[in-house]
Amino acid sequence: MRAAWYDRQGPPREVLQVGELPDPTPGEGEVRVRVSVSGIHVGDLGKRQGWWGSTMPFPRVIPHGDGVGTIDAVGPGVHKSRVGERVWVYLAQSYRPFGTAAEYTVVPAHHAVPLPAGVPDEQAAGLGIPGITGHRAVFADGPVAGQRVVVTGALGAVGRAAVAVARRGGATVIATVRGTDQVDAARAAGAHAAVDTTRGDVAERILDAAGGEPVDRVAELAFDANMATNLEILGYGGVIATYATQDSDPTVPYWSLAFKNITVHFLSNDDFPESANEAAAGDLTAALVAGDLRYPIAARLPLSEIAQAHELTEHSASRGRVVLDV
Repeated sequence: MRAAWYDRQGPPREVLQVGELPDPTPGEGEVRVRVSVSGIHVGDLGKRQGWWGSTMPFPRVIPHGDGVGTIDAVGPGVHKSRVGERVWVYLAQSYRPFGTAAEYTVVPAHHAVPLPAGVPDEQAAGLGIPGITGHRAVFADGPVAGQRVVVTGALGAVGRAAVAVARRGGATVIATVRGTDQVDAARAAGAHAAVDTTRGDVAERILDAAGGEPVDRVAELAFDANMATNLEILGYGGVIATYATQDSDPTVPYWSLAFKNITVHFLSNDDFPESANEAAAGDLTAALVAGDLRYPIAARLPLSEIAQAHELTEHSASRGRVVLDV
């Protein structure tokens, strides 16, 4: 099969290779997917580059956890009726060496989610890592119907998914964005209100958008930078569900959090409970089918240009997703 891979960590043009590798064979409980489009997320860049202290647990890695394709073979324990099924896949390269940047990828059968007709490949191809993270940031602590939920960085890959599933879950969704030009886009993505954080008085304006009431949950992109704001806007028993931070060793204001009985939920996509992954997969698929979740596509490149695709992903997150045609 034609595939992209790296044998050591480093910059994309120094370590990524494209060529021929043996076709994989599905094992017990697995399916093989003929990949049509491979999605790229910042987490894929981090594994390749060695960010956040990550190392290479395998001598060779085919990158990318997300993708779309068609099941063309099944392993023992998987019903043959799944052959020919169009699917989106997630966690293809989580605790496994070979992801979706190849003509074929092998994943556990429950990580290949049926994809209804009408959903474009490029929309579902990058859904897994950001979509499931956004879903978990909203629902890790239970249903949100009737609650006020703040989604920071609402136009990012995770943020768009969080906005969509929170609104579909019955929450009043308040988005934060950086720039007045992004306010309308956040509302179009499903937020009931959007606050431009570059204008100051962020906490006051979030509370105004929440009808003067404290918020219940925050899906947090910048744990360190937004702590003071979150302490001001969250009510007693509120939740911060955070999946990123700029400072990897931030100061935590223990008593300020404790006096309000605030829960801080730290999230890492590779290690969510399988029940949470499966619930997210169902909700995200439904959001795609309904048109409630849509990603702008910044670039669509062939597999041979994977190095350029990684560079674009690193610098174009605010403009949309980058995907590879395999």
